Amino acid sequence: MFTGIIASIGTITHIEHKGGDCRLTISTGKLPLADVQLGDSIAVNGVCLTAIELGKQHFCADVSNETLSRTTLNTAVIGTPVNLELALTPSTRLGGHIVSGHVDGLGELVKQKPDARSIRMTFKAPSNLAKYITAKGSITINGISLTVNTVNGAQFSVNIVPHTLHETTLSEIKVGDKVNLEVDLLARYLERLLLGDKAAMPQSNISEELLIKCGFIN
Repeated sequence: MFTGIIASIGTITHIEHKGGDCRLTISTGKLPLADVQLGDSIAVNGVCLTAIELGKQHFCADVSNETLSRTTLNTAVIGTPVNLELALTPSTRLGGHIVSGHVDGLGELVKQKPDARSIRMTFKAPSNLAKYITAKGSITINGISLTVNTVNGAQFSVNIVPHTLHETTLSEIKVGDKVNLEVDLLARYLERLLLGDKAAMPQSNISEELLIKCGFIN
């Protein structure tokens, strides 16, 4: 588990393709690796990866075909900057929100404009994820815990303050770029809980009838 508070910007320094999946070598910048052990989890642009090799300022991780098919790591090249965060410990400050490191889908930056000293960015989420995104709720973009400002259909906006721009890779993305999205973990579990026993049935979905029954609609 993670918090979505980025600790360092790293760089992909080597990619070894292995029969459909790959092994990445990532330079960790200022990320502290002194207490990291083999097998520990490190979030890379919001993707939870397992460290299989450790150096003083780098680690290696295998990336499965499933992960490549669902995340922006599929288009990463040598030199690609990535947001890095170590896994939670019992003493970690929960400065963001609970982040699993399991990417739900790819979003796209559709607009950005200055907003005082910040940047207002508008992203478009896949239609199947839009229902989990709400104003003033939490969203993870490339591993960064952010607060949703506004929602308009599948589009939502976030405000990026100067510190976040400086400490993450958001300063480098352009309109049209894809990003890794992870929706709020609680929203996903709430959907399954509302289904009750129907969750065990194939392709169960929340209907208006179910929401009325549970008291969410009068």
